[in-house]
Amino acid sequence: MEIAAVETNGASSQSDRYAADPAQGGVRSVKRALSLVNAIAEAGGEAALTDLSARTSLPVSTCHHLLKTLIECGYAAQVPGRKLYVLGTRFIQLSHACVNSDLPRRAQPFLEAISEATGETVHLAALQGSAIATVALREARHAIRVDAGGVGKLEAPHATSIGKAILAWLPENEIRRVLAAGMTRFTEHTMTALPELIEALRQVRREGVAFDREEFIPGVICIGAPIRDQAGAVIGAISASMPKMRATDEHMAMTRAEILSATRALSEDYGAAPEAGSEQTTKTTIPN
Repeated sequence: MEIAAVETNGASSQSDRYAADPAQGGVRSVKRALSLVNAIAEAGGEAALTDLSARTSLPVSTCHHLLKTLIECGYAAQVPGRKLYVLGTRFIQLSHACVNSDLPRRAQPFLEAISEATGETVHLAALQGSAIATVALREARHAIRVDAGGVGKLEAPHATSIGKAILAWLPENEIRRVLAAGMTRFTEHTMTALPELIEALRQVRREGVAFDREEFIPGVICIGAPIRDQAGAVIGAISASMPKMRATDEHMAMTRAEILSATRALSEDYGAAPEAGSEQTTKTTIPN
C-alpha cells in the first residue's frame, strides 16, 4: 500500500514516505493514516478534510493523499455530493471477523446458564460476511431433545428464530443478500415470500425477540434474541429450541427471560447502551 507522507519543503522522498519514526519506532506514514481513521471515528463517523487536518495536525494536502489511499483500500469513503469522509466498509468485514472469534468465548457462560435454567438446546449465531452461521451450541439436557442443526452456515435464516433475530435489524438490501439463495419451504408454516417475512421482522423489532413456531422443523418451537454492539448494530443472536410438548406458556416465558437477560448482558459487554426496562428482566445466573 503506497501512502504519501507529509511534505518536507514542498516535496516528499520515497525514503521519507516509508521512514520509521526514530522517536517512537514504526512507520510514520502508517501511523498518520491510522490517525486519520481514529479522527473520523472520534468525529462521530464523518468529518470534513479541514476538520481531519486540524484533529491530526497534518497538512490538508497530506490528509488528502492518505485518504485517497484509504479509500482505494476500503478503509474510508467519501460521502457522495458532500465534502465529508467516513469509515469504509472494510471495517465492517474486520469487525465481523473479530466478533466471530471473540463472541463464542464471551458468550460461553451465558449459553451454559441458559442451558442449565431451561434444559433446552441453545444456539449462538453470528454474521459472517453475507451469511449467518451457528458458531456454538449446547445440547439439551432432557432425554427428549430436538435436532435444530449443528455448527456452520445457517441454511434457513428465514425459518429460524436465531436467523430472524439477526435479519430483523439488517437493512433490506442486506436481508436480500443473506437470502440470495431463496426462501425454501420446510413446513406448512414456513414463510417463503419476502414481503411476508419483512412484515414479520417488523414484529420482531417491536417485541425484541423472534419466534420459530414449527417453521423449520415440525413439532419444534424456538425463541431467539439479538446481540448488539456499541453502534447498536446486530452482531449475533442466541436462541433456544424445544419440542412443542414442552412449550407451555410458563416454560416459554422463562426461556424468553433467560435469553433476553443473556443477550442484553452480552450487548452491554460489547458497548451497547442498556435497554429501558432491562433491569426488570430476570437475570441470568452465570455458573462459576
